[in-house]
Amino acid sequence: MALSYKARRRWSLILLLVWLPIYCVIAITVMNALPRFPMLVELLIYIVLGVAWALPFKFVFKGVGKEEPDEL
Repeated sequence: MALSYKARRRWSLILLLVWLPIYCVIAITVMNALPRFPMLVELLIYIVLGVAWALPFKFVFKGVGKEEPDEL
């Protein structure tokens, strides 16, 4: 079942305002618990973690920045 445009906008807002800060805290906590890596490796890990949070929610964010389909 596909989400409506309005539902996708709501979910994207919830994901950005609630899930993203929680994910950042979790990622930083896990990285601080691990032994220190060389700076370039650590930068690569943070880049991967920065992209990985949004991949499961790609269907929610798709088309949210465009005009509402009913208005076209």
